[in-house]
Amino acid sequence: MTKANYPVEKFQGIETPFYYYDLDLLRATLEEIKTQSSRSNFDVHYAMKANVNPSVLKCIMEAGLGADCVSGGEVQAALDAGIPASKVVFAGVGKADWEINLGLENDIFCFNVESIPELEIINELAIAKGKTAQVALRINPNVSAHTHHYITTGLNENKFGINMSDLDKVTDLVLTLSNIKLIGIHFHIGSQITDMSSFQALSVRVNEIQEHFEARNISLSVINVGGGLGINYEHPNHFPIPDFEAYFKVFREHLELRPGQTLHFELGRATVAQCGSLISRVLYVKEGTSKKFAILDAGFTELIRPALYQAYHRIENLSSNLAEDTYDVVGPICESSDSFAKDYSMNATKRGDIIALRSAGAYGEIMASQYNLRKLPKAYTSDELK
Repeated sequence: MTKANYPVEKFQGIETPFYYYDLDLLRATLEEIKTQSSRSNFDVHYAMKANVNPSVLKCIMEAGLGADCVSGGEVQAALDAGIPASKVVFAGVGKADWEINLGLENDIFCFNVESIPELEIINELAIAKGKTAQVALRINPNVSAHTHHYITTGLNENKFGINMSDLDKVTDLVLTLSNIKLIGIHFHIGSQITDMSSFQALSVRVNEIQEHFEARNISLSVINVGGGLGINYEHPNHFPIPDFEAYFKVFREHLELRPGQTLHFELGRATVAQCGSLISRVLYVKEGTSKKFAILDAGFTELIRPALYQAYHRIENLSSNLAEDTYDVVGPICESSDSFAKDYSMNATKRGDIIALRSAGAYGEIMASQYNLRKLPKAYTSDELK
């Protein structure tokens, strides 16, 4: 089994479980994003919900990416990391008043607005502060992402965004609001999308919606197509950087920008997932009636994706070069759902072996909990452990 080239000898003295970030890989990923997006009038925001580890954010800020935020806490974290407010966009179906005020006070670039009541409240709060809020309308294009139903967001049946049938009503309203400036339209159809035809379908729908606004003599400067690009969870060693070239090419070839428009992206998982791993130790190997259990000291309190989404993460025994055996790889949490993989083949395993759960840089550390009164995992980087 091909394994990550991680500094296992440095891991020996560190209490597990912990997160490990390969910042060299992150920097290479960011460089590829910049290379592929710079060929057109594209602007990339990092989706903060994927990971807000300070070392990770520092690399993202240094690369010049903006921030896509879905809470006031994320807006503040982006600003604290040095990302300019002029590059911060704020989405989310349920923005609280204090969160909107935070965005207004800092003159963030744009609020991605999802409903009529939200538009009215942003206008009301902006009037109180003597501010004008720039907004983009988040529209449901009713395009399927062909992904897990928990992370599909662009259909009429989802809670997010404005349905096409309501677009005229929302447009009529936004033009009457004194302290709202409509600058664009926003879309996000889902996450972990590897079928580029979904993005092609989105591009075609955006072209149609653009015509709707042009028919009303409304000029838009910003088109925001969200994120959603998936990664290769099965082969992180062979495909450490997603295919950004193909991703950006779809929009370059199929989405018809008008003169002066910029196309914005909100990439989270594709930016950070492959650079992170959850590092754990084997507590016990338990012999069952018909199978073996490799019981780790990490559980869904550290990495909830397998329990929540039935997600796959490649698992590597960094300590063993023995022939492979088959295990159910599970955690110590007092829940039957605390399982990382069933009937999983990896190098023969014993107590104390160091295990890496790969591609955990997105929606890993950020979703950790203290259920069972467990400690939150610490994090280390390749820069620290060189």
